[in-house]
Amino acid sequence: MRPPVTVAPGDESRAETALAHVSSALWRIRELLDLLTFKLETEQVLVAAGRTRWLGRATHEVELVLEEIRHAELRRSIELGDVADLLGLDPDCSLRDLAAAAPPPWDDVLEDHRESLLTATSEISSLAESNRELLDTSYRALQEALGLASPTPEASTYTADGATTPQTTRRLFDQST
Repeated sequence: MRPPVTVAPGDESRAETALAHVSSALWRIRELLDLLTFKLETEQVLVAAGRTRWLGRATHEVELVLEEIRHAELRRSIELGDVADLLGLDPDCSLRDLAAAAPPPWDDVLEDHRESLLTATSEISSLAESNRELLDTSYRALQEALGLASPTPEASTYTADGATTPQTTRRLFDQST
């Protein structure tokens, strides 16, 4: 069992309002993480389908969402600092610590936010890694295809003045077999 929350007399209403603001900020972050997941999945589908025309735009949209997350995280940090002060916690306390110190029903609300954020972060990390691998594979395949289509030196021939000059041919498939 955790120790009772000690909110200074007269600060109960301020603590309630501050906790509502933290929850609102956390909801915004959750919405943005959901949007980021969608954008990463869209990017993945484009790469898998070879639709590179839209890849730049998709990547830009991911960057825009990441910027929004940074702003929302700043807001959350400010709101959390206010609540931490009212509950007698360190301003840099974790969401877990805040949930443990918050009065009911806020303890459960904050714990739900924490679990959802952990799940979303894990899913996003997995998607980002999968996208990196898919992009690396696509890049290597493109380089190999371009290598087959690029000029390759062949045996040298002689010019009219007796100098050697290499001849080149373009290959679209492996002619070595």
